[in-house]
Amino acid sequence: MSVIYVLLAISISVAIVFFAAFVLSVKSGQYDDAYTPSVRMLFEDELLSNSKDSTNEKEIKLTKSTNQ
Repeated sequence: MSVIYVLLAISISVAIVFFAAFVLSVKSGQYDDAYTPSVRMLFEDELLSNSKDSTNEKEIKLTKSTNQ
């Protein structure tokens, strides 16, 4: 019977720790943006292709400037 009390105390303390971590993360603003993650997957390909295009342009400019 004493094992149940020990396990109960441990489980309650773990629950309190997780609740405190949750409250701290909410207060720090980690969950403020709820809209962007749901839309990000729709535009990820465009962002990747734009970043690839810009890196290709930078590489072309670099090769032109080093060749001259």
